Amino acid sequence: MEYEYSGDAAARFLDSYDRDGDQFPTRDCPDFPRRRYQCEEIDLLKQLFFPRCWNARSLLDDETTVEERLDEIGRLFYRGLCPYVNYPSQMITGVLEALPDIRERLKRDIEAAYKGDPAAKSYIEIIRAYPGFHAIMVQRVAHELYERGGEIYARELTEAAKTESGIDIHPGAEIGDHFFIDHGTGVVIGETTTIGDWVRIYQDVTLGALHFEQEEDDEHTLKKGYKRHPDIGSNVVIGAGSKILGAISIGDHVSIGANSWVTEDIPDHTKVYVSEHPKQERKPIESPPE
Repeated sequence: MEYEYSGDAAARFLDSYDRDGDQFPTRDCPDFPRRRYQCEEIDLLKQLFFPRCWNARSLLDDETTVEERLDEIGRLFYRGLCPYVNYPSQMITGVLEALPDIRERLKRDIEAAYKGDPAAKSYIEIIRAYPGFHAIMVQRVAHELYERGGEIYARELTEAAKTESGIDIHPGAEIGDHFFIDHGTGVVIGETTTIGDWVRIYQDVTLGALHFEQEEDDEHTLKKGYKRHPDIGSNVVIGAGSKILGAISIGDHVSIGANSWVTEDIPDHTKVYVSEHPKQERKPIESPPE
């Protein structure tokens, strides 16, 4: 059985393309160099979300071509879901219907990256070269699959994104608008994490569990499906190397300095930092005898 999409997402994509500002590539600039990756679904999503950045300019004007691309993605979703989900067509349609809105959210993530990184020179650079943007692009789609019952296949997609980006965002995490991960290597965001709007995270940050509960009748099996990761408010910055652990709450307008270890609630309008850094010792290296 093959999947065929019949909704209005193609027309909504064309409307979204028409609303792009000058920050995005023009239609008549040359094609970018090809980039080949292992996950076909992700490659197609990149072209659908940002056609000119990924050499798919034919999508910009032709609704039929967009519909064909949606069918292609839908068929891959169908094949990916079938081992785990019975009769996934309705689920897939729901995800494809959400893609134009996800594109608009991704444009807000790009805005956050551009405003939040002094090194960012253009929106195109963020789309093509920022691992944090790649990770959140895939996670936003995978989250739709996760919410609709395709949890295992959603995890396959985020694992593929982690292979490329070095960033591990579970598809179950709920992430608000204007989200930006800078540098990104080693970032881990757990399944039951929630994140508000305008949150910026740096490399090697963990939003994880502090401890695990066991099933009552099996000491070797960890309990599943309960809240164990933090809730992060809006307008929060989390510095490199910080570990935010447990089902705790981080308020709005909070700044967490690099290498902080946070296991308790943090109220709004608070700065957290390591107050006493280890003392650095220096001594000359003795030259070996001649």
